[in-house]
Amino acid sequence: MDTNRMARAFAPFEALAADLIPHATDGDDGSHDIAHILRVFKNAMSIQAEEGGNARILAAAVLLHDCVSVEKNSPHRAQASRLAAEKASGILRELGWTAEDIAATSHAITTHSFSANIPPETLEAKMLQDADRLDAIGMVGAARCFYIAGRLGSGLYDPFDPLATERPLDDKRFAIDHFETKLFKLADGFQTETGRRFASERHERLKTVLAMFIDEI
Repeated sequence: MDTNRMARAFAPFEALAADLIPHATDGDDGSHDIAHILRVFKNAMSIQAEEGGNARILAAAVLLHDCVSVEKNSPHRAQASRLAAEKASGILRELGWTAEDIAATSHAITTHSFSANIPPETLEAKMLQDADRLDAIGMVGAARCFYIAGRLGSGLYDPFDPLATERPLDDKRFAIDHFETKLFKLADGFQTETGRRFASERHERLKTVLAMFIDEI
């Protein structure tokens, strides 16, 4: 698909998207591809419509938040958002953005990551973090969990103790362990009122996905 066609999906920021889409993804990770970027954009715009803030900075932060790819099992994973923020700053500088707007976008990108564990201080940063985390829960979040497990060579579950009642949770070995070690915890950490409302709905969906999975095995 050509860049201009993809950019139209990011209305009303088509021109910005056309500039940034070529830089938006890095590598072949299907859980952090242009489809993920677009889902996060839609989440972010839905939150911004109710919360306010600078939509242009938010859109740029969404488009570039994964512009540096670091695998989930990499020892450098916690540095991914900082590296993405640095790369994004250079891209926006070349496009003539002001230092103030670049700093605001960079802060949002740096703090969006769960692994980085840096508190977001601006409304735009809080909205990006919420929008990105919404894509980690619900039905899409479950699909991404299983996709990443396959990508990293993990099993789906421990066939003899799937819910880890008599063993330590280990989401590096078993995909569904990741529900308890991380995904079920995300809904409690949302930054905006709108994000929390959306998260509550998706959290219930995620619980339903796991319940259906357990029922079938």
